[in-house]
Amino acid sequence: MTSIEGAHVAAIQVVDLVKKYGEVTALSGISFEVARGEVLGLLGPNGSGKTTTVTLLSTLQRPTSGSARICGHDVVTEAARVRETLSLTGQYAALDEGLTAVENLSVFGRLTGLRGPGLRVRIDELVEQFDLAAVRNRRVGALSGGMRRRVDIAGALVTRPEVLFLDEPTTGLDPRSRASVWDTVAGLREAGITVLLTTQYLEEADRLADRIVMLDRGSVVAAGTPGQLKKQAGAAVCEVTLVDRADTTRVVGLLEGLELVESPADGTAAGAQAHPRLVVRAPNGMATVSGVIDRLDSAGIDVVDIGLRQPSLDEVFLQLTETS
Repeated sequence: MTSIEGAHVAAIQVVDLVKKYGEVTALSGISFEVARGEVLGLLGPNGSGKTTTVTLLSTLQRPTSGSARICGHDVVTEAARVRETLSLTGQYAALDEGLTAVENLSVFGRLTGLRGPGLRVRIDELVEQFDLAAVRNRRVGALSGGMRRRVDIAGALVTRPEVLFLDEPTTGLDPRSRASVWDTVAGLREAGITVLLTTQYLEEADRLADRIVMLDRGSVVAAGTPGQLKKQAGAAVCEVTLVDRADTTRVVGLLEGLELVESPADGTAAGAQAHPRLVVRAPNGMATVSGVIDRLDSAGIDVVDIGLRQPSLDEVFLQLTETS
């Protein structure tokens, strides 16, 4: 295959992939593609099949049936070629905490056959790319969770893979460390590296992924861009937060004719808030919000806040998994 032809081959192709463990079916014939240079978010709760998918695509296990190709190479019949094109980081950083950041990168390089000046140059490139200069000679065990994960991802890139699998890279990290890893993944996209990101954090997938494949109980329940998936949850909503809880019943009456999505009477978390919140569908966007403001203003109802909100991936996922 020429390089020109190869450029049109998807980085990852999955067709009817099935994996069974005895009587348990972990994957039920999933299919999807990832274009070169794309970040695909593989989204789902624990047990949905995310990690199983990664182990099959990275040749750590064989599928029961179906097929998968990485950069045009079959994961079963061309496993060695597949391993040359990809790298993988698991849910927890695979680092020696007694070694420095640079020493860990050197170990990764030596394990993949790099030696001498070439390895030193590559390590310097990664130190600069991942902003590790300030910690390059510090023991990994003394680094923050986000910085350790950054070193781990840098190690996965020592061999310049075409495809990188990030299996729940922010599991167990605090918000600051998670944000640091998000910046790192955004940098991978800018560098043109194809990334398959598995996560159970919907906010993470929404922020990082060009496209999302949602898994539930081993099956694909939805696929598309974050915007496309959000549209499946219906129209935007208008959220109204009241000053006085005593106004709730009156406001519900004032909003007659609009579809009430949530009110304090639902027994949800909103009902426990100091200021009650009501949510109605906003099929006409800001026009609906303006109409709600007019009704409340005419009735002299005081509000803490009122605004338009688009559906979230959380709502999309809950709707899909409730019916799948």
